[in-house]
Amino acid sequence: MITIVCLGDSTTAGTPMFQSPIEAPPNGRGDERSQYGYWLMQSHADWRVLNRGVNGERSDQIAARFDRDVLAHAPAVVVILAGVNDVYQGRTVAHVTTQLRAMYDRAAAARISVVAGSIVPYNTASAEQNTRMHEINTWIAAAPARDGNLRFADTRRAAAAPGNLDRLAGSPDGLHPDIAGYRRMAEVLDPIIARLVSGRDETPDDDVDTASP
Repeated sequence: MITIVCLGDSTTAGTPMFQSPIEAPPNGRGDERSQYGYWLMQSHADWRVLNRGVNGERSDQIAARFDRDVLAHAPAVVVILAGVNDVYQGRTVAHVTTQLRAMYDRAAAARISVVAGSIVPYNTASAEQNTRMHEINTWIAAAPARDGNLRFADTRRAAAAPGNLDRLAGSPDGLHPDIAGYRRMAEVLDPIIARLVSGRDETPDDDVDTASP
């Protein structure tokens, strides 16, 4: 069994229709389809995908859980998706990228491959908030060129409305993806993770072609 840890905030937890096992121990609560981790497991019977998302957390709060929620499980791959709540709370781009870089480095030190997701939109974001999200996402998308342990997945584009990266394609609350959006996020993540765990991944450039502007 291959272990994959999904680490992040509400868009990892599956908000608003699912609470992760961290939020509602031991197995989570709600519509299990409302999480991208569920869809990853539907395609791979040999993957154990652990949902370690917590609604409302900033990148520094997510980083503080890294030992317990990532290292303790010794996964082959960790998916890291963080930063939207930092932007919502007025934190700077540098605050988010510093926390992300620290998590990427800790994973590399433990020989855990990283798939870095881009921040998913929410419909009430201001122009300034969207600008900060795009700046962070541009930094994330460029990270594989600097870090051979990291691959990029454009989860923002997967969840966004066609032709508008600043709005969700579908949402129960205007803030989080609907079930179809979480499924599309999984569809973007799946081939990247599969290449990593199979040993067929060769170059970071393969996964940077759909970066948000």
